[in-house]
Amino acid sequence: MATGQTAKSARTVVIAGVPDGLVHNDVMTDILTIHFQMSKNNGGDVEDVMYPTDKRGVAYVTFEDQKVVESVLKKVEHRLEDKRFSRYYPLKVTRYSENVFSSVTCVLNMSMFKEQFILEDLIQEMKKSTDLKFGPLQSNGRISVQGSFPDIKLLRDFLLLKAKSISEKDKREKGMSHQTPRRKQQQHGLTTDISNFVHGAEKQVVVLDTDMYHYMKSFFPRTFVLNDDTVIFDITDGDVTTLYIENAGSRSDAAQALQVKQKIENWSIKLHKILRKERIDFKEHTRDEKQRYRRVCESMKPRYPRVLIIFYDTHIDVIGNPSEVFEFTKKVNDKIQSLFHSR
Repeated sequence: MATGQTAKSARTVVIAGVPDGLVHNDVMTDILTIHFQMSKNNGGDVEDVMYPTDKRGVAYVTFEDQKVVESVLKKVEHRLEDKRFSRYYPLKVTRYSENVFSSVTCVLNMSMFKEQFILEDLIQEMKKSTDLKFGPLQSNGRISVQGSFPDIKLLRDFLLLKAKSISEKDKREKGMSHQTPRRKQQQHGLTTDISNFVHGAEKQVVVLDTDMYHYMKSFFPRTFVLNDDTVIFDITDGDVTTLYIENAGSRSDAAQALQVKQKIENWSIKLHKILRKERIDFKEHTRDEKQRYRRVCESMKPRYPRVLIIFYDTHIDVIGNPSEVFEFTKKVNDKIQSLFHSR
């Protein structure tokens, strides 16, 4: 990997909150350049400003000196001001390579808890214990959750403990003879659900970002190489993939599943620290434009062999080393714009 490339990503910050549509893009680029060159904003010499990007209201600013990045990040508040604006606009400035896989979304099925808890109260309890964002509770007991990957994993542990406590309580009550047949029938149904849930919890479980899972399978396939007595199956729910690792052989080899889990988790932790994910969004593009993006990405790919490109119907995810992802997405965007202007 070229040293210059590494230095460029280290000299780059992400700017969010750029007002969209107020002035021409070239003018906004000049306004951003001036803002981040001013000493009152802790700025310095700007090498490049990438705007617009595939994310609305987001720009990338690259400085000539990495020290300016640290200085800019120390400023408590950045206000973008210009005589052409009717007011100032607060900007959020973050390091380019931080919080790579910081936010994921999944859907929880809470219906299994409704016999024992008031779901609204249980969700309020979850909100108090995490910084996650919760969507509205649906009539079928499902609720969407968004937040950091560690918080998602903590929430999963919290629900597993709840499930185990219900299972243990159910076992104690199962032998009570004074229960009515109807109550027994309800209890039996709940027991089946919870027992299945807890049985799954007793397997070795690893929760991964879905794109991280794809990256590991593509570039570190030996992480998932198992012997004949251990099996892995995965369940993907949007941004989250859960791996279930189970020993299929004798009980004496049960430690094998734990070893596999630890190996996967260790690689996941390492990669979370060094990888970056960028999303090229084409939700509003035509089918021809999507194909154009695909062709450009595929033509660039040989120059970036360690970058993983995942094509979805609404977007493209680009995963890899921050400097290579930065260069790759910039060249793709530049190429797409040149194709658009040449039409």
